Amino acid sequence: MADGSEKNAVVSNKKVIFKDYVSGFPKESDMAVTVDENLKLKVAGDSKGILVKNLYLSCDPYMRLLMTNRSSEIFGPYTPGAVITGFGVGKVIDSTNPEFKEGDLVWGITGWEEYSLLKSSEGLFKIHHTDIPLSYYTGILGMPGLTAYGGFYEVCAPKKGEYVFVSAASGAVGQLVGQFAKLMGCYVVGSAGTQDKVELLKNKFGFDDAFNYKEEPDLNAALKRYFPEGIDIYFENVGGKMLDAVILNMRVHGCIAVCGMISQYNRDQPEGVHNLMSIVYKRIRIEGFATVDYYPQYSKFLDFILPYIREGKVKYVEDIVEGLENGPAAIIGLFSGRNVGKQVVVIAPQ
Repeated sequence: MADGSEKNAVVSNKKVIFKDYVSGFPKESDMAVTVDENLKLKVAGDSKGILVKNLYLSCDPYMRLLMTNRSSEIFGPYTPGAVITGFGVGKVIDSTNPEFKEGDLVWGITGWEEYSLLKSSEGLFKIHHTDIPLSYYTGILGMPGLTAYGGFYEVCAPKKGEYVFVSAASGAVGQLVGQFAKLMGCYVVGSAGTQDKVELLKNKFGFDDAFNYKEEPDLNAALKRYFPEGIDIYFENVGGKMLDAVILNMRVHGCIAVCGMISQYNRDQPEGVHNLMSIVYKRIRIEGFATVDYYPQYSKFLDFILPYIREGKVKYVEDIVEGLENGPAAIIGLFSGRNVGKQVVVIAPQ
C-alpha cells in the first residue's frame, strides 16, 4: 500500500478476479482474490490514463448480469481471468489526463482492486462536496441516487396524491424512490424480504406502509389490500411474480418504470408474465431506462439532493463490509437479501 507520495513506487495490488461464466446462483468461488506484486504508481507518459487508489466499492445487482456471456446494450460481460469491474470511489494517484490531477477524488467505473489504471475519463465524475461521507458516492450521490432520480422524476413524472408502489424498497435505489415520492406528496408502499426491512421502510424512510413479500401467499391479494384503489406508479426492481401481480392492480393510465428485475438474474430461463392484456385494458405505460441516460443531469441532481441530505430530509442506510477479500461474499449476499441498505465494500477509508 502507498499514498501516492512516492513517485515511481512499486506496490502490491490486491484484486478480485472473475473465474468463469456463471449459471444459476453465483458463488464466492466464482471469484478469486489474488495479489499482483509489481504495480508501478505511475501512468505511462503517452497515454491519457488515470491511476486511482480505490477507497470504496459498490455492490450492485446488475453485476450478476455481467457474469453471464450475454452482452447487454449497456455493459459487456466480464472477461474470465480478468478483474471484476463496478462503481467505486477513488483518489487520483497519478494522471496524464488533463481533466484530472493527483489528489482529485472521483467516482465511476473502476476495478475491484486496490489500485486501478483507468484508460478513459468517460463516466468518471470529480467529487467536489466532501462534507458528505465519501462512501455516499457509491450510493445516494452516485449511480443508485441518479437512477432513483431519473427513473422516478423523469420516467414516472409523478403528481401529488398518486399511489406509488416500490419493490425491493429497502435497497440502494428503492429507499430513495420511496422518499422522493413522499416529498412529492404521494402515498407510498414498499415491499421487502424481512420484517426488519419492513420496519425500516416505515420508521426510517417514512413509507406509508410496507409488507414482507415472502409472507404473502397471494401477491395479487396483498396489493389489493394495500392499494384498494389501484397503483398509479410502480417502480420495478424485482420482475417475475411481483410484476405479474402489479399489472393486475395498476390504475388506468398508470406507469411502470423498469429499473431492474433481480428475481430473474439467477434464472437460466426467465419467468413468464401472464397478465399482459391488462396493459391494453388499462393503457399502462411501461418504460425501461438506464442510469447513463441521466449522466448529463448529474449536476442538477446534486443541486436537488444535497440540501435534503444536509437537512436530514432524505435518509440513507449503508451496509458496510471491510476489506477487498470480503467483497465476493458481499456481492453474493445481495441475492439472498443479506444486506440491509446499500452494500459497500471499504478498501481504504481515505
